[in-house]
Amino acid sequence: MHSYAMGWNIFRLGFLLVLASVFGWWRDVVREGTYEGQHTTKVEIGLRWGMLLFIVSEIMFFFAFFWAFFHSALVPVYNIGGVWPPMFLETLNPWGVPLLNTVLLLSSGATITWAHYTIILGQRHEAIKALASTIGLAVIFTLLQAVEYNTAPFNISDGIYGSVFYMATGFHGFHVIIGTSFLIVCLVRLINFEFSTRHHFGFEAAAWYWHFVDVVWLFLFISIYWWGS
Repeated sequence: MHSYAMGWNIFRLGFLLVLASVFGWWRDVVREGTYEGQHTTKVEIGLRWGMLLFIVSEIMFFFAFFWAFFHSALVPVYNIGGVWPPMFLETLNPWGVPLLNTVLLLSSGATITWAHYTIILGQRHEAIKALASTIGLAVIFTLLQAVEYNTAPFNISDGIYGSVFYMATGFHGFHVIIGTSFLIVCLVRLINFEFSTRHHFGFEAAAWYWHFVDVVWLFLFISIYWWGS
């Protein structure tokens, strides 16, 4: 119990440090681009490449988790019964909360695309509504994920299945929280007239990140929740 509490405290501290550093980065970028006018065409190209490379690095993280999952699922070892899922382990029903969360994330992908097009068209009020809808769907997704964790019939200590499940879905949930924070920052900037029809890369970066989160969840749902159960 002591080690669990210590591990949880370390996780919370790490999460807060990451969130603080990310908010510091957003603050600097907003200040440079909006108030100091430093985002020239060359600088914006650099920011685009930086965001793309960042997403690629995140893909590599999830590649490692999926590798661990399929390595264990396709050739299950004898000490878990030689089957996947492991013997005597009750898995989650993929057609319950996981399916609902899939619908929510796909819907959020549609609403953020709607927000993007309305920004390009100069329809600011429509963009605000679309972006707020995306944030609302993201918050509901996170709450349902918390409910799922609280009621799951297994935990992270239940062998390879529990370890891979919670690492993959938990790391994705962490990205959802960061992405939601990113979208909230964009909503505040949109309300404050900081995006124009031609200059709104801050929003585009958030949209790229959110679509990445959507795609990863589709792979998680298909492989871990559906096929893996």
